[in-house]
Amino acid sequence: MSARGPVQVADRHLFDCLIDARSPSEFALDHIPGAINCPVLDDEERRIVGTIYKQQGAFEARRVGGAMVAANLARHLQGRFANMPADWKPLVYCWRGGLRSGSMVAWWRLVGWDAQQLAGGYKRWRQHVIALLDALCPQLQLHVVSGATGSAKTRVLHALAEQGAQVLDLEGLAAHKGSLLGAMPGVDQPSQKAFETAMATVIERFDLNKPVFVEAESRKIGRISLPTSLIERMRASPCLEIDASPEARLAFLLRDYAYLGDDGAALADKFESLRAMHGKDTIARWQDWARQSQLSPLFAELTELHYDPLYARSQAAHFHKWAERQTVQVDALDDASIQQVARHMLALI
Repeated sequence: MSARGPVQVADRHLFDCLIDARSPSEFALDHIPGAINCPVLDDEERRIVGTIYKQQGAFEARRVGGAMVAANLARHLQGRFANMPADWKPLVYCWRGGLRSGSMVAWWRLVGWDAQQLAGGYKRWRQHVIALLDALCPQLQLHVVSGATGSAKTRVLHALAEQGAQVLDLEGLAAHKGSLLGAMPGVDQPSQKAFETAMATVIERFDLNKPVFVEAESRKIGRISLPTSLIERMRASPCLEIDASPEARLAFLLRDYAYLGDDGAALADKFESLRAMHGKDTIARWQDWARQSQLSPLFAELTELHYDPLYARSQAAHFHKWAERQTVQVDALDDASIQQVARHMLALI
């Protein structure tokens, strides 16, 4: 490979290190998996240079920015890369494969390293992710794991993975449990772009000739939207339903959502959006239970009056093969029972 030739996304694994030269906020929004962030300009410097460019023109922006770039590159050389060997080969990218990554590559080559620049930068990576999802999602041999709220669907997916199955855990990738109460305490959802990057990374590793288990989802998980290609494939795929007893579901919900009782006021506020659907008296009762952290009666009514009716309406409407579903009946959802459900599902396909 030429030390001067542009590098394509498919060749990124041939390098010792993948360096994202963009600012920290750009990196946080999304980045190529495995990349390390070594900004050529940090967020404030980038803002300053952009302002100068608009107000005084390109020359002055490059003069001021050049000094900042030089200082940052020197800091990286003296710090993170101080002990890299002579045969170290890094791949560098910025937004479009332009000045920021080009500046770093030029310096690293002056040192003597075989540094190269990713053609098209992060923008090319983003195109790769979208194309990959559009190409692979329609080919997935999906089996959709369904079940009413509290059926431990995500835990069953984890058990399937432990037993060697291919699993697409969308809620795990989205950092959200996919319902009104699905936000995870202390955990922010990723950006839409980061979610799609993570999903593409998982799907790219699948054997397309083998089944993939995925949980039944709507178009959105929290604020994350699922790609249309995946939604369409899910809705055309066979379904496996967990039919758990109401007692088992309630016991599971009380374990899995116990943290909601830690902030009753915040929990009560979540029900405001349901007032038009359920009426002020029902919402007032739910909010009172929430404030008192009385989760057992709250979850029992929520499943009976809100989640179960929605589930009954949505499955047949959204999944084309719902009438042909295979059902696994369970009376308990402890760890051993969940493992048994997973074994049963593997035997059904």
